[in-house]
Amino acid sequence: MVQQIKKHYIVTEKGQKTGVLLSLEQYRELLEDLEDLAIIAERKDEPAVPFEVVKKRLEQKWLHTGLK
Repeated sequence: MVQQIKKHYIVTEKGQKTGVLLSLEQYRELLEDLEDLAIIAERKDEPAVPFEVVKKRLEQKWLHTGLK
């Protein structure tokens, strides 16, 4: 889901937009999104692991650690 960001622009006397103000929370969320996208880009050539394989691995881990 795409989050709408409330923007407040900084403008020149002529009305040209030169900057934008974001809340600290919005800024942090944008940084987190950028980090996520960078990780995705780094891993794009890695082989995918099917969901059922991951599920089975997690179930086995839980059985061995008693977390189930």
